[in-house]
Amino acid sequence: MDRKTFLGCLSALLLAGCSQRRRRIVVGSKNFTEQIILGEIIAQQIENRLHVPVERKLDLGGMLLAHQALLAKEIDLYPEYTGTAFANILKSSGVTDPAIVLERVRAEYARMSLDWLDPLGFESSFAMTVRGEDARSRHLETLSDASADPAGFSLGCGYEFLTHPDGFAALNSKYSIKWTAAEKTMDLGLLYRALAGRQVSMVAGNTTDGALSKLDMRVLKDDKHAFPPYQACIVARADTLAQNPGLRQALAELSGKITDDQMRGMNYAVDGEHRPIREVAKEFLQRALR
Repeated sequence: MDRKTFLGCLSALLLAGCSQRRRRIVVGSKNFTEQIILGEIIAQQIENRLHVPVERKLDLGGMLLAHQALLAKEIDLYPEYTGTAFANILKSSGVTDPAIVLERVRAEYARMSLDWLDPLGFESSFAMTVRGEDARSRHLETLSDASADPAGFSLGCGYEFLTHPDGFAALNSKYSIKWTAAEKTMDLGLLYRALAGRQVSMVAGNTTDGALSKLDMRVLKDDKHAFPPYQACIVARADTLAQNPGLRQALAELSGKITDDQMRGMNYAVDGEHRPIREVAKEFLQRALR
């Protein structure tokens, strides 16, 4: 091979390599089971439909870390909840209509060149949960009932619930619950174990937690609407959607496909049955998109 031919081949290889790097799509997620499952579902959907390399940056950390990774172009997209963005990124409150919250989030994120796709189908709100036996003996159905209970409660929660404005602060702004001890922060996967073991008497979980379908627990109704709606969506960089033909359509196939019960089932499959996340995600896609 002469020098000219060699340089031509080398140039072609380098261009091909650059093209592959440009086409690689990076999917992120936050650092709890539901998010990692959703991230894996999204990654497999892109691989199945577009046949392009997908890099997974799952288990990134909290909401702010994931959002910053998106803005810094370290990831191309990740799953997020409307209420989380509404309260923590937009610093807004006082709206309980899911459609209005989504509309406002979409409009403000568009200024950051970020697109919110249509909701995936389920809502994952905070679930203020007590033991079933306590709910029955103390006649607890709502958070207003908890406010009227003179015995009070000790709370277990994740760090973000305690520090973000849509969590503990929002709860206390609407309800005068008597707290009998300092809040115990813990990994979200330990909440229900702590509740069942009587280390705390109330936990701030999520409505799609798999344990809620298996354990004798009661989620107290947020009758004063302390928490905003939390529709699960995919938020993506606008340039990524524009540069990858078919990506928006592939992601749109997931819209409306995941029910609350399905998300609880997938969460339990991972947390309760210790099944591999990739397997759980694959089975969901096979059922939902066949």
